[in-house]
Amino acid sequence: MADTKRQNAGGKAPVATPNMGPSTMVSLENALAGVIGARLFTSVRLQTTIPSQQVVEGVLFTACPITNLVAVAVPSHPPSPPTHRILPISSIQSFAIVSAPPAANGFASPPATTPALATIPTAAFLARADAAVARLKEAANRKNKAVGKEAQDLFDGLSRLFPVQWDGNNMVVMDSVVISAPYRAEDCRAGNTPQSQQILLRVRKVVSLQRASSGVLGET
Repeated sequence: MADTKRQNAGGKAPVATPNMGPSTMVSLENALAGVIGARLFTSVRLQTTIPSQQVVEGVLFTACPITNLVAVAVPSHPPSPPTHRILPISSIQSFAIVSAPPAANGFASPPATTPALATIPTAAFLARADAAVARLKEAANRKNKAVGKEAQDLFDGLSRLFPVQWDGNNMVVMDSVVISAPYRAEDCRAGNTPQSQQILLRVRKVVSLQRASSGVLGET
């Protein structure tokens, strides 16, 4: 009977393991659960495949399973706020917890107090967006599709020296001089005031030089 039991056991005897008490090992899942959202006393180091960001070290702010992205708050020099780096999870080669929050019973626990998140300066962002839109509109207004390339080149050259705008197919310089097609020096006209006449002389000189340098002597 004893021989039969030994054969059924396949020659394998149970191995006795000593009782070491509660385990002090923390699984990666539990470590991540303690790291994400614990914005104090927690730092991680990520090894990535991105050439410009091969090593990123900071606070693991969040990890999104929907977009497969992680956000790491990289410390800056005080009093500047930290810089947040957004990284694809697929680019992470290795992950290490540099400093974790205090652990109790093998599980990482977040600090009792969590600092308030910094507010996003939406007013500054909107102001920058409005300024960018204004620049694009200004650039679009400076292009006249109804005139030829030589006329547009002349307009661009004048705009580097004077405030110029289009009024239909006429160029208006400093709200004083009107240049009509074919945009020669003799096509510039202004009012009879001394100031307007003085501006007219300057504009005619620039127009002549501009057309001579571009080789345009005939009509545009």
